[in-house]
Amino acid sequence: MKNTLIISSMILVMGILAIPFVWGDGDEYWQRNNRHSTGVAMVSSPVYKDECGSCHMAYPPGLLAENSWEKIMSSLDEHFGDNAELDSKSQSVITDFLVANSADKTDYRRSRRFASASASGEVITRITETPYFKHEHDEIPASLVTGNKDVNSFSQCNACHSKADQASFREGDISIPGYGRWDD
Repeated sequence: MKNTLIISSMILVMGILAIPFVWGDGDEYWQRNNRHSTGVAMVSSPVYKDECGSCHMAYPPGLLAENSWEKIMSSLDEHFGDNAELDSKSQSVITDFLVANSADKTDYRRSRRFASASASGEVITRITETPYFKHEHDEIPASLVTGNKDVNSFSQCNACHSKADQASFREGDISIPGYGRWDD
């Protein structure tokens, strides 16, 4: 009797844990319901990945506020020193994606911290200039980033954040090229 109760309980627990995987994409369920895990939503727009990701990392939209993305997308002819103009359809699709998933329109924990800059009304077009980014990177010596030929810039998130392409910027996933694992 006791063994039957234990086995029945185990089957019940395993069944409950399997529900999200039976009803749909388990990774999508996990990402959507464990927002504390990455803190920002993953990039889900193939057009954005293809167009913007062909020149630099396709930054998760939750790293800047709506007004920041709008400003960036409205001046692609002068995109940080380059001409990144797109056809009108691609530009519209990308802008809509970035705005809909911007830091101030999501409830992801880390994105909300990035959104705090927009609360002041300031339009910041560089992720590296947001107060939250500066706070999180203030203890990293510039020589490990800007003086590092394998990184070159704080804007090269994926050089040190090994899971940046999965929207994970957790401290445990940081490894600075030529230096190693970073820990505050």
